[in-house]
Amino acid sequence: MAISKADKRNKFLAVFERIREELIDHMKSENMPEDAVTWFNENLVYNVPGGKLNRGISVVDTVTILLNRPLTDDEYFKAALLGWCIELLQAFFLVSDDMMDASISRRGQPCWYRVHDVKGLGKVHNIAINDSFMLEGAIYHLLKTHFRRESYYVDLLELFQEVTYKTEMGQLVDLITAPEDNIDIRKYSLDKHTFILAMRMCGVPDVYEINGKTIEAYKEADRILIPMGEFFQVQDDYLDYHGTEAEIGKIGTDIVDGKCSWCVCTALTYGTEAQKQLLYENYGKKGADQAVREQAVKDMYNDEQGLNIPRRYEEYQKKAVAEINAMIDQVPEPEAHEAGKGNRLRRDAFRAFLSKITDRKA
Repeated sequence: MAISKADKRNKFLAVFERIREELIDHMKSENMPEDAVTWFNENLVYNVPGGKLNRGISVVDTVTILLNRPLTDDEYFKAALLGWCIELLQAFFLVSDDMMDASISRRGQPCWYRVHDVKGLGKVHNIAINDSFMLEGAIYHLLKTHFRRESYYVDLLELFQEVTYKTEMGQLVDLITAPEDNIDIRKYSLDKHTFILAMRMCGVPDVYEINGKTIEAYKEADRILIPMGEFFQVQDDYLDYHGTEAEIGKIGTDIVDGKCSWCVCTALTYGTEAQKQLLYENYGKKGADQAVREQAVKDMYNDEQGLNIPRRYEEYQKKAVAEINAMIDQVPEPEAHEAGKGNRLRRDAFRAFLSKITDRKA
């Protein structure tokens, strides 16, 4: 019987409680002061499980599809743990990113660095820098504890280190690139690596054969996951401008911060000279009148007779989804006599991944 979305989320959250207790027990075993243990516990609870959890749950879903059978309890726990490691990595990125961007809210609550009191221990402020490091460090403690004896342990370490480094390189570009440069090379690695983690856990080899054809599994996955990640990032850029705080759980800041987003790149590509001049005068301009300037940019984006960014985005999304689905249709699948093998790529795994992000509102 199919499990409901709510039950699937609750089952996944139950694993977080087990992981949280494990991390807190480790802190205590290191003879950390009680206040530090309390602080770390609040850091975990506030920053890790509050989002949609799509990335984390996708690891479990992908493992289930690739293995082509129900998971054992141990397989579910390990897949969910890898999912929570992805969520820990995302939390590490968000806590630090919110400080760098001076963001106000995240997931419908104040950004962690803006929390005024943590269980009577004082405000967070710059302690959030170290707190983000601790969220990252927790990943490697969990991997070592639960995967050290697995043949793919080094693959897991390298995957997390790679996505972290590439994301940090992308963040550097995000922070220093002016929108008029018309580039955006932020790496869309987190979702891609979510899928690759599941492939490694399922033992999908680097190379295998189907009907005499050599399949390079991880290159084949990249062929689909990189465009899918680009699609996800364009969605993020669009929702930052178009989504409300109630919808996306935060106040969008890309316009005020002068971020090199898909929206402004599109405006610079298709806008008239007058529209470009409006951008130069108002985009990324902070100060007492920044709200007025931000609204001027939004009004220009929204103009149905002009740039009409919402229409351009709908056209982009329709085209992107069609192209990605066409790529998925080209993935070679196991023959009927090999259908029970759990170490081959399957189109349904990519389709499930794509369905989670198509038409999302947050």
